[in-house]
Amino acid sequence: MSSTIAVEHLEVGMYVHLDVGWLSHPFPLSSFRITEPEEIAVIRGLGLAQVRWSPERSALPAPATPPAGAADPDHPDAADAGAAGAAASETAEDAAARRNRERLDAQREVQQQCDRQFAEAAKAWRAAVDVAIARPAEAREATRTLIGALVAKLRLSDEIGIRLVAAGGGDRPAAHALNVTIVSLLLGRALGMDDGELHDLGLGAMLHDLGKVELPDRVRHLEPGASTSEVAAYREHVAKGVALGRRMDIADAALAVLAQHHEHADASGFPSRLGGDQMTLASRIVGIANRYDNLCNPQGRVPPLTPHEAVAMVFAQGRTRHDPHVLGAFIRMMGVYPAGSLVQLTDDRFGLVVGANTTRSLKPRVLVHDPRVPRREALLMDLEESPRLGIRRSLAAARLPPATAEYLDPRPRVAYFFEPLGSAPAAVPLVAPGAALAS
Repeated sequence: MSSTIAVEHLEVGMYVHLDVGWLSHPFPLSSFRITEPEEIAVIRGLGLAQVRWSPERSALPAPATPPAGAADPDHPDAADAGAAGAAASETAEDAAARRNRERLDAQREVQQQCDRQFAEAAKAWRAAVDVAIARPAEAREATRTLIGALVAKLRLSDEIGIRLVAAGGGDRPAAHALNVTIVSLLLGRALGMDDGELHDLGLGAMLHDLGKVELPDRVRHLEPGASTSEVAAYREHVAKGVALGRRMDIADAALAVLAQHHEHADASGFPSRLGGDQMTLASRIVGIANRYDNLCNPQGRVPPLTPHEAVAMVFAQGRTRHDPHVLGAFIRMMGVYPAGSLVQLTDDRFGLVVGANTTRSLKPRVLVHDPRVPRREALLMDLEESPRLGIRRSLAAARLPPATAEYLDPRPRVAYFFEPLGSAPAAVPLVAPGAALAS
């Protein structure tokens, strides 16, 4: 449970929530525990009079010294003292129920934060792409800023999860660009890329379809049975994207992604029919991420695949289309049941995979349908912590019982965002190298 506190009363150890745009502050996350006085100074410099904080997630010295002004009976610390007395008399069953509610509240908070950050990143992408033709330098800086923030987020934790998020707003090109970027950055991290390489990879992924802004709507994606002229017009987005990328003066490594993201390892791709050894590593990564998202979230009349089916399809085609080393890393990272998959557990209950650890993907987190539990209190099970429970099979939404489909409410689009899971690295800069986050 969170309360508000004046910024002049902040202390090291407090877990705070910055209710401003993700790109409006230099921290990689909007909710975090303050670890050093310099972070308090940065928060005060944002011009906020007060912020929210969560006492139960804070790590203040014991006994906690109340901030100045805590004598006020309406101050959150006064309420905490009363709550502590009440907690002493609660039963073991009540305590277990309370811990479950707190865990669910924390998960909902993470979900809402990831949803907000995805929406903000999509909005920033749209703003940059909309000025790419008229003001290419401005578009370059805006995109670099966004990639800098995303790369910084990858440094937050030793273990990163993939969180299923709501891709609202109806901006499908923005959602596609973000999905390809998120999956590409996670894959680049798994393959050992350093921050500079990740930045170039992310920039290329985010702008891989840049050339489509100069295409008519009718050829921005291919429908089944497209004519030869329509296919040729669609393929022009690669050359147009490279030309726009040069006008934006983006790095050569990112530019190569724009040029090569439709090439295949067996030289069957376009526009240059390059073989795998002629493609950059970043291009091979984005090619897989782009294919996966197009299978999950196709444009036009092509039916979507579930994430489970999409991973299987990418794997089946990988013997010829994709670099085997990169493909293997992708399969290990996404797992057999990626976030967004509908599954049946070994105890016969149905669930929706909402998150997965990219390094231990066989035991994802699953939102479980239990008719005895209200939807707002739905069970969120971490299969990593339930060794006797596993996933029996994946299934399509159409095969769910109607009550289960209504309860789990699977989203029509599959969209992902980062979720820090493990311990933070020893040193995490507030701003990614070379990125000046916009205010």
